[in-house]
Amino acid sequence: MRVGFLHSLIRKDEKLLIAELRKRGDIELVFLDDRRLVFDLEARPQVDVVLERSINHSRAMHALRLYEGVGTPCVNAYEVARRCGDKILTAASLRDSGVPQPEVRVAFTPGSALAAIEELGYPVVLKPAVGSWGRLLSKINDRDAAETILEHKSILGSYHHSIFFVQQFVEKRGRDIRAFVVGDECIAAIYRTSEHWITNTARGGRATNCPVTPALADISLRAAEAVGGGVLAVDLFESEGELLVNEVNYTMEFRNSIDVTGVNIPERVVSYLAEAVR
Repeated sequence: MRVGFLHSLIRKDEKLLIAELRKRGDIELVFLDDRRLVFDLEARPQVDVVLERSINHSRAMHALRLYEGVGTPCVNAYEVARRCGDKILTAASLRDSGVPQPEVRVAFTPGSALAAIEELGYPVVLKPAVGSWGRLLSKINDRDAAETILEHKSILGSYHHSIFFVQQFVEKRGRDIRAFVVGDECIAAIYRTSEHWITNTARGGRATNCPVTPALADISLRAAEAVGGGVLAVDLFESEGELLVNEVNYTMEFRNSIDVTGVNIPERVVSYLAEAVR
């Protein structure tokens, strides 16, 4: 089996996946560097499947669409990347499937965004519709802060600042949960703990093992199915005894979660990839 490894930079996560792929005698690895690719819209690449590991959402999404368009299966699929890469599409997919999530409002102008914020009630979290690693998030505690941040976004003027995704602030008491879904199984989960309200491990959050309870597995699998399934990381809040899905990530990072969970996550991903092609 020839596996196309679609990548940008080779980080520790990618190195771990490459090592697992190379352990298998039935896999030939073909590197597809998204910084060097030139696509022919008609030609099919000489690989049996593409494993997507790009860190640039636009490149990943368009490459997946082009590969699938000529009949090459991808993990994850283009439609999954499209839904997960845009928080509005993720929220809509979760809603369509009845998966619990924090309340959300979406607005397209600073004026309507301010109305949305005040409708939800302070504090709220303002997020870019497209983005990762906890970047460009704003916790807004009052109207003065809301007006200031909205003015800044309107002046900055880029695409990332022109759509307003407003989410109810959930008091998570210093931690949230990341659950790892591979196919039809929630294979592991971690708590991400930080004194800051943003708990992403990319922003300094500390990872510890989180038991995969039936309730956690159920909501994680439902969230994964809502966006199309595959290899996904589901971020969740604990809120008054209820689990709420915050986001679903389609190019999941796992390097800080292997030792604390005791689960060989890259091996599980490679095994899923091999089975998906057969």
